[in-house]
Order: sequence, then C-alpha cells, then structure tokens
Amino acid sequence: MTTGQSNASTSPASKRYVIAVDLGTTSTKTLVIDRDGRVIASHAIEYPLYTPTPDRAEQDPLEIFSASVRGIGEVIRKAGILGSEVLCVSYSSAMHSLIAVDRDLTPLTRCITWADNRSVDFVPILKQEFNGHEIYRRTGTPIHPMSPLLKLMWFNRNEPELVSRTYKFIGIKEFVFAKLFGQYVIDYSLASATGLFNLRELDWDAGALSAAGIVKEQLSQPVSTTHILQGLSSAYAAETGLPAHTPFVVGASDGVLANLGAGAFEPGVYSVTIGTSGAVRGTVREPLTDPEGRLFCYALKEDFWVVGGAINNGGIMFRWVRDQLATLEAEEGRRRGMDPYDYLTEIAATVRAGSDGLIFLPLLAGERAPYWNANARGMFFGLSLFHEKKHMIRSVMEGVMFRIHSVVQALEEVGGPTREIRASGGFARSAFWLSMMADVLGNTVTVPPSVESSGLGAAQLGLLATGETRDFASIHDWVNGGGRYEPNAANNAIYSELTPIYKQVYRQMTEPFDAIAAFQKKYAGSGNDK
Repeated sequence: MTTGQSNASTSPASKRYVIAVDLGTTSTKTLVIDRDGRVIASHAIEYPLYTPTPDRAEQDPLEIFSASVRGIGEVIRKAGILGSEVLCVSYSSAMHSLIAVDRDLTPLTRCITWADNRSVDFVPILKQEFNGHEIYRRTGTPIHPMSPLLKLMWFNRNEPELVSRTYKFIGIKEFVFAKLFGQYVIDYSLASATGLFNLRELDWDAGALSAAGIVKEQLSQPVSTTHILQGLSSAYAAETGLPAHTPFVVGASDGVLANLGAGAFEPGVYSVTIGTSGAVRGTVREPLTDPEGRLFCYALKEDFWVVGGAINNGGIMFRWVRDQLATLEAEEGRRRGMDPYDYLTEIAATVRAGSDGLIFLPLLAGERAPYWNANARGMFFGLSLFHEKKHMIRSVMEGVMFRIHSVVQALEEVGGPTREIRASGGFARSAFWLSMMADVLGNTVTVPPSVESSGLGAAQLGLLATGETRDFASIHDWVNGGGRYEPNAANNAIYSELTPIYKQVYRQMTEPFDAIAAFQKKYAGSGNDK
C-alpha cells in the first residue's frame, strides 16, 4: 500500500467524476458528482442508533464500514459509469465519534456518537481541575460530553480494564481508512473536533492528553484534509468497482464541508445546516475561539477555519413528531401517497406564525451551542385548552428555528453581523422550513440548487487534493441559481416578541433540568437495550 500527499499529479481528462462519501449519524450517503458540480447519482444506506440508556447513543462501526463500501459500488451502478472514470473518492464524516480498538482493529466498544452524554459528570471536573477553558481556547472544542476528550475521561474512570486493552482510540472515518488501507490517520478537521488537538500547532495538545489520561501514540496521525491514500485490496476493489490505485482523499468533517459546499466564505455570510442535528457556521482565515466558550473552531484547511455552533436537536425533532406525536397524521399522509413529513408540514402551515403562543424547547437530546447543557430537556410552554395538535407540530418546527437563532446571535458577536444565510441539509428541500427560518432570523435565506452541501464540499476538496483545481473559487459556479427567501415583516415581528420569552423560559428551567436529568439517570431506561 502506498501513501500520497496533497496535490497529486493531474489525472487524465477521462476521469470525469468524484465520489463523495458522507459518513452520517443516521446513514452513509454516497454521491457521484461531475466536474461541474452536478450530482449524477446518490445512494443512502441507513443503520440503527443504539440507546441502551437515556445517556448513551452508539452505533456499530462494522455496519457503518459496510455501508461505506457497499455505497460506493451501488452509486457507481446507479450513475451508469465505469470505476475507471472516477478521479477520486473524497470523504465527509460526522464529528466527535470514539471507538476503542485492539491491535487487530477489532472494536472493543461500539462507535460512541456525538449524542452520547455518559460523560456529563466530567464537565465540571475538566473545567475546575484541568483549567478546561484554556484547553478550549487551544483546541477550539467546547466543553461538552460530545467531545472525545470527555469520553476518554469517562472510560479511564469507569472502564480502566478496557482502556488497558485498547491499542488506539479512533473515530469512525479513521476506522474506515484503517480497514481499507491499514493506516491510522485523522484529518486536521476531525482532529480539531476531538478536544485534544492544538489548533495552532496542528498536533495533539499535551495538556488535553494529560486530562484525557492517554498519550499521543494511542491516537491516529494527524494529516491534512487533502491527504491521499491509495492501494485498495483486490477484494475491496471488486466490491466497490474501483481500480485499486484510485486515490482516496481523507477529507474533512461534514460541518466544515457543508460551509465549503454552500459557498459560505464572505464576511457576514453564514451557513445553516439542519440534518439530524444542526449548525450555524462562518469561515475565517485563522483559528478563532469565543471568550465565552460558546462556539467551536474547526479546521477546513491549514488556511481556512470554520467558527460556529452546533445544536443537538434539528431534523431529529421532526422525526420525533412523526413517530411519537403525530403517528395517525403520518399514516394519513402515506394513505394519500405523500411523504409523511410533507403532510405534517401542510398541517403546520395551517397555523399562524408563533403557534398562537405555544413555545417548544426542542432539547430532547440535551443541547450544545450556545448553552452546552447536556441536562437540558424538551418542553412545551404556554399550552392551553385552545391549542390543538397542529399547534404542537408547528411549535416544534419553530422551536428548532429559535435554537438556530440563538447560535446566530452568538456567532454575530464573534464574527460580525449577518448579511445572508445559506441553507443546506435535508430541511433545505422544504420551502416552508426556509421561509420560517427567514422570518425567525429576519435575514435573507438562500439555498443552492443541490442541498448536498457536505458532499459538494468533499468533491471540491477532492479536486484540490488531486491537483485538478488550485483553490475553492469554482464552488461558486456550483452553487449559483438556487432559491431565495426574504423575511415576512409581520411574522418576524411575532417571532421577535416570542424570542425573549423563549430565552427566559430556558434560563429559569436550568435548575429543574438538572434535577429531572438526575432523576432520569437514576430511574429511566433500566435494562432497555434498544
């Protein structure tokens, strides 16, 4: 097996396509993208999330690896292209995952995801005993149980025998590349989301490693996001349909690639992505952290950094509505031949902006930016006999937008006022969601022709890594010509009146949140391995 670096020699013109592989929380999506940024074909393979207790959220790394390999072969067949026409395969991945593996790459744990809160008790320990705020200022990862740093502290305290048997602690993309190429590498982007990586030195941070209780040899080798691996085995080449020498670009995290794929580079142009979770991000040319610790700072390249904040509860809230609150309505939508989400959106659209004074705090999975409170919980506020299920459906959607609004405000304090919002992710297919976002934020929202921003960003990074382009300027040609949504003044006035109430409810519930989270940890979910 051979390893290449960025800026490999120019590929023949016959290699017209880039395959983008996006290792997501609910599925792996694989795209074939041509040199003009057109998505020729896509294929998604879902896998389960295991939640044996309320504070755990895990996945099977072998299921995700299988999905990543099968997805390449399936999308090549869907696109009707030859493997020899593929310039490269470039990767995007969800952040903050952690897997313990032995020397044979056998997983000793499941893949512990960003949504896992088991290490919440170590937040005050990191802050108080290890000067956690200074670690944040060096690493750019806010102090929260999502962070692999906190997860490692938990393992050292609670499962020391497992730690002693662990050869490497890695994330899901590292696992995929180790299986494919036998090498442990992590790109600067995902490394900077671990809480263990020094942003300015581009290497593991000694103070963070000490807090985590590990040494750098237990982690992968940090490399540029344009780093290339080559040398597929004959078995994997046959399964994917690719020549063995096809370049595999290590790539970056889904968050920073969504910014690239949306073309959000200019000052005041912020990217909003809502998939399972959600995020608001802006791009800067050097590492930048928030004095109040509300925002992350992750690498895209050595000279591009993405600053912003993520929320736990994005599109997953609409799934919760479908599965728990509006099952009958969802089934009615299916009987009508509609996507259940589209039917629920039609129901929400019959309710006035503001849901007639019903506010929903969409904090069912705890919360990240700007609160970083794993104990936060969801609630309806203002519920009265007047309200119907349709009000509840709309208020859940509005609650997600209120969460986005709070992150935008924090980002504006650090990065300057908003000029334009560029939307991506699954929610960007819905005109109703996009109009609501414009109304809540009071800003213009634009959406590119393709909402697959992370995949487009991965493809752009692939072109840069293989020497087919010298910078990211061509991404603007890929994303022009999409939709544009202007805020409705009347609706914005309503939301501007509700937003302070929403914030006040959260502030006054912080102590009750801690109490009910403790109760749930003590009593809920015992023996419920699902």
